[in-house]
Amino acid sequence: MQEQVQEVLNKLRPFLLRDGGDVELIDVDEEGVVLLRLMGACGNCPSSTITLKAGIERALMAEVPGVREIEQVF
Repeated sequence: MQEQVQEVLNKLRPFLLRDGGDVELIDVDEEGVVLLRLMGACGNCPSSTITLKAGIERALMAEVPGVREIEQVF
C-alpha cells in the first residue's frame, strides 16, 4: 500500500511545488492511516488542513484501497 500511496503523492506533488510546498510520506500503518508531513510553504500555511483533507486525503481514498485516514506529522 505504501508504494500506491507514494504514486498518488507523486501525481499531486506538482500542484504543491507550484505553491512552494511539498509533501513527505512518513508511514502507512496496518489500519490504513497515512502519516504525512507538509513541507515548505505548505508546512505553515493556514490552508494546510484543507489541503490535507479535501485534496490529498480525497485523492488517496479514491485511488488506494484500504486508506482510511490521513494524519499530519509536524
